[in-house]
Amino acid sequence: MTNHKKTEKQEKVQHTVCMDCSSYSTYCYRCDDFVVNDTKLGLVQKVREHLQNLENSAFTSDRHRKRKLLENSSMNSKLLKVNGSTTALCATGLRNLGNTCFMNAILQSLSNIQQFCCYFKELPAVELRNGKTAGRRTYHTRSQGDNNVSLVEEFRKTLCALWQGSQTAFSPESLFYVVWKIMPNFRGYQQQDAHEFMRYLLDHLHLELQGGFNGVSRSVILQENSSLTASSKCCINGASTVVTAIFGGILQNEVNCLICGTESRKFDPFLDLSLDIPSQFRNKRTKNQENGPMCTLRDCLRSFTDLEELDETELYMCHKCKKKQKSTKKFWIQKLPKVLCLHLKRFHWTAYLRNKVDTYVEFPLRGLDMKCYLLEPENSGPESCLYDLAAVVVHHGSGVGSGHYTAYAAHEGRWFHFNDSTVTLTDEETVVKAKAYILFYVERQAKSGSDKL
Repeated sequence: MTNHKKTEKQEKVQHTVCMDCSSYSTYCYRCDDFVVNDTKLGLVQKVREHLQNLENSAFTSDRHRKRKLLENSSMNSKLLKVNGSTTALCATGLRNLGNTCFMNAILQSLSNIQQFCCYFKELPAVELRNGKTAGRRTYHTRSQGDNNVSLVEEFRKTLCALWQGSQTAFSPESLFYVVWKIMPNFRGYQQQDAHEFMRYLLDHLHLELQGGFNGVSRSVILQENSSLTASSKCCINGASTVVTAIFGGILQNEVNCLICGTESRKFDPFLDLSLDIPSQFRNKRTKNQENGPMCTLRDCLRSFTDLEELDETELYMCHKCKKKQKSTKKFWIQKLPKVLCLHLKRFHWTAYLRNKVDTYVEFPLRGLDMKCYLLEPENSGPESCLYDLAAVVVHHGSGVGSGHYTAYAAHEGRWFHFNDSTVTLTDEETVVKAKAYILFYVERQAKSGSDKL
């Protein structure tokens, strides 16, 4: 299209309006081309730019409106109706980093054991570096060695993030990286056993706390904590820490030779008890199933503490007979912990596979009475043997190397279901129907009228 000035001798022209862009032009027969009217083209261009600006403004406004709606929706999803009033849901989920539900379920359970959680949240943060990086926090990178990572610090930061209510889900990638560094068994993204992870986690926390952190001995901090008295401490692998003070108990193992009657006793510290599900209940899969009696937690505890005759593969070396003999074994609980962790052995090895026992085990929410399993029950107080449920870890699926882990936990009188990044309010009826894998019971402090198990 030609754009030229008009000459004194006007040529015959034909006026035309473009149907596509609405621009005004004339056709010049001398040039054999359309001539653009500069003035009107500028006006059309300005109108076009104005319309584009209006469209962009409307799009931006709509985008801000949608973002605000999403923020309000996220905020509303964290509001609960309790007794007719609206309260904020401050629980935070944990993002799944790739089959890390086993870790998330354990972390959420431990975060709802108040005495244990509060101890770590009150610890001082990792000390700042000196020199050029003074005033900056220490961050772990893959180029750093094992000595530059702290499980206690990352565990502390994770617990602090879980009940702040400032975010819907927290990513525990820094903690998971430290787990990779110090626990080689859990490297990779395959499914792991939640109970095995819990034991590794507690053991490594215990060892790091024993060694001190940031130049301050954790045993000193533990001694300064008035709620953890000397009588509550149970030493496992050296000095006591908050791990053993809260989860630590003591078993008495009695073995009797069936030939000469010699009795052998020894005391074994524990952080949790692994209970078999009795074989007669293994076909009972649901709570409402009617074929046979219901398996209860008491049945599992009784099976653990009952007198047992050892088979041929477990012959006892009798010091009096000077050879291996048939014998009996019995466990007594010599000291109960503040938090009783009960692991139901749902996975067992067959010839080639590790199968799951999917039996429903009935468990109490309140008033688990452990007095009848004590070595010296007469020396215990009336309330010191009663436990109330704090958290439950559940495995969904058919095998230990597959499936999914979630957790139920009580917080300030309400029950929550933790499914990775999703946290929902639930009720006691839903909790008691769960097929528990790990149960966390907290020693009752105040007298209550709840029924005993």
